[in-house]
Amino acid sequence: MNSFLQKLRNTMYRLSYGKYGNDEFSRFLLFGGLGLWAVSLISRVRIFYTLAVIMLFYNIFRIYSKNFTARRKELDTFLFYKRKFDSKFALQKRMWNERKTHKFFKCPKCRTVVRVPKGRGKIEITCPKCKTDFIKKT
Repeated sequence: MNSFLQKLRNTMYRLSYGKYGNDEFSRFLLFGGLGLWAVSLISRVRIFYTLAVIMLFYNIFRIYSKNFTARRKELDTFLFYKRKFDSKFALQKRMWNERKTHKFFKCPKCRTVVRVPKGRGKIEITCPKCKTDFIKKT
């Protein structure tokens, strides 16, 4: 039994040598595909099953691809949009955690979120990005 596992491991090493392998986008495709597959089993909606199969096959394609440049470009694009998505929720979490001590306002010109302390009355706020002044009540 031990020699069988050793042969299987050696075969897997040979098969994956020189290939792109696993990265964060591959894990997203894997778990997203498995999640859609589970939803398709529960809801019996065919489109979820189709999307799950597409995601899983594309994941296998990416893992065994030898085109490192294209896979790296895909990963960079994925990480760009993931950071954008995460930053939206990070701001909402920060606003929620600091809601008792600070107020958050959007700059009327550039829409940047500005944090100011609560309880100061009417104050003039200067946007750190575009230097626009606006007056708000805290």
